[in-house]
Amino acid sequence: MSTTLGGLVLRSPVMVASGCGGTGRELAAYADLARLGAFVTRSITLDPRPGGPMPRMVETPGGLVNAVGFDNPGLEHFLATELPWLVSQDVPVVVSMAGASMGEYADLARRLGRAPGLAAVEVNLSAPDALGGGVFDVREPFQAAGVVSAVRRDLPRGLPVIAKLRADVFRAVETARAVAEAGADAVVVGNALPASLPDGRPGGLSGPAIRPLALRCVADVHAELPDLPIVGCGGISTAEDARSFLDAGATAVQVGTALLHDPTTAARLVAELAPEGAPTA
Repeated sequence: MSTTLGGLVLRSPVMVASGCGGTGRELAAYADLARLGAFVTRSITLDPRPGGPMPRMVETPGGLVNAVGFDNPGLEHFLATELPWLVSQDVPVVVSMAGASMGEYADLARRLGRAPGLAAVEVNLSAPDALGGGVFDVREPFQAAGVVSAVRRDLPRGLPVIAKLRADVFRAVETARAVAEAGADAVVVGNALPASLPDGRPGGLSGPAIRPLALRCVADVHAELPDLPIVGCGGISTAEDARSFLDAGATAVQVGTALLHDPTTAARLVAELAPEGAPTA
């Protein structure tokens, strides 16, 4: 069950996607976090953010549309309260970061790099409504590469950098190549896609509706960049879904929207993906 992702050793190929496991304490009631491959935090910004107005999430026939707005307590509070608890759970902790500029990404990297117990950082380059969320709007591969380069430069050597990319079937390979050349050790392919809530507010569509797109992007990136570790993300809720991404070339998968419907999903996938006879508890 163990696998390696850009130098990060995972006990299982099943990771929790950013923003879908709360602070970790909420998910711990439904899963032994230590059995997971890794826990990815919600995207952390330098300063606290209250998030968008309610309602922030609306179900659709194909999944979920959200406009959370990067709700988080800010870096200092996160480092003082949330990160130490997560590290104590014996699960690799990957901190997702989001900034309004390259300078903010670099500042986050400098300060996160000193945090004890940090396993890796995930650079969020795929916000479905970047301008509305007040974060750097990454539309071109060179912009993604610039952010990754700034983060890589200010992190300790050896700490893995994972770039989270949008499932764009036209630019996924180009962007993955650009961030890899800029220093990314791995990529996450798949995040919520631009959509609208019923009241017209911009949001992001996630869940089963985007799975075929994310799967296509994973396959394309792997075909062109076979040595680049890939995490597949997008609408995964069953072992069959996960295996389809692994068969397409992913090293690991992230489970997100499914946890909001059934918080036992990650633990179930860990058990179902385990080889026959392997311990699952």
